[in-house]
Amino acid sequence: MTLFKISLGLSLWWLVALPVQAAVEMRVAVAEGRDQLAVGSSTPALVKTIGGQSVGQIPQGRAVTVTTEGGALKLADWRDQAFWVEPTGNGYIYIDNAWYRGRVLVVPNGSSVTAVNWVDLEEYLYSVLGAEMPASWPQEALKAQAVAARSFALNRRDRSLSSPFDVGNTTTHQVYRGLASEAPSTIAAVNATRGQVITHNGRVIEAVFHSSSGGHTENVEDVWQQPRPYLRSVPDFDQEAPVFRWSETFTASQFQQRVTGIGRLQSVAIERQTPQGRVSSIRLQGTQGSRTLTGTELRQALGLRSALFSVAIQGDTIRFDGRGFGHGIGMSQWGARGLALQGYSYAQILAHYYQGTALSLIQIAQN
Repeated sequence: MTLFKISLGLSLWWLVALPVQAAVEMRVAVAEGRDQLAVGSSTPALVKTIGGQSVGQIPQGRAVTVTTEGGALKLADWRDQAFWVEPTGNGYIYIDNAWYRGRVLVVPNGSSVTAVNWVDLEEYLYSVLGAEMPASWPQEALKAQAVAARSFALNRRDRSLSSPFDVGNTTTHQVYRGLASEAPSTIAAVNATRGQVITHNGRVIEAVFHSSSGGHTENVEDVWQQPRPYLRSVPDFDQEAPVFRWSETFTASQFQQRVTGIGRLQSVAIERQTPQGRVSSIRLQGTQGSRTLTGTELRQALGLRSALFSVAIQGDTIRFDGRGFGHGIGMSQWGARGLALQGYSYAQILAHYYQGTALSLIQIAQN
């Protein structure tokens, strides 16, 4: 498949300066609902109350335990409603066996503890990029991922102002592992696209992405109901993905354990599909009853890679043959890799997967 046939071109995009913002910090929940957690720093760290009053220091290289006590926090010998731990100099923060840039706010969550890493947006992306895409992939694919991830993060940040954090650190948001997932190539890709975001009508878009669509991405409303003018179905370039085609087989007993309430599966009827073939609704008939599930619900129950599948009952086994990995909306990461290997730029890649958008530049003022 040649790219020019779908009219991809750099001329579709341009740089637009958005209003000047203060330096952007992301609030990332890196540990939620813990009975206790350890916090430390690679340099001496200041311990402050939620109001910013300094109460002491944690020595370099030492970790202290944080627990809850009577609805408040206990950090070493200090007790308060919440605590900041801020490394001095260019130190890194330590939170439960992982190292992070920035600082941490530890807060009580009922009888448990939550740690929120406050980190510069660009430095946050150093880690996200390496956690979401192999650092060895082409630099143009990494740049496309950097811009998509930055846009996704800022979109979520704008929607979470009343929440104690902007994003989590799992695939529900964007995977974030701190220093462990940084690499020279991910840092280079983030720095090369510093401040660049994807916009539609002057607003930063919800730049969702996935691993592999299985040949064609989806219109967002066909999967998630809520339409977005920039999340349209387009041809994908993910044919080299190891998950482009896949199959999973379950015994009747395994299926019955994972999909309850119907007994032994007897028949399957796909009731609705998206135009690209993803299962929207599926009816399962068993010896003890029937259930109608969405494709996403069945995918989650069985741990399938996507909802783009067919089903066959073969004696005592149930076989799923499918394509792709993920929800199929927005940018395909394996497709981005495929386009980069064909010589296309990150701007062209993003213009393909996010239709009718502009490449904009946020101007971040220095403190």
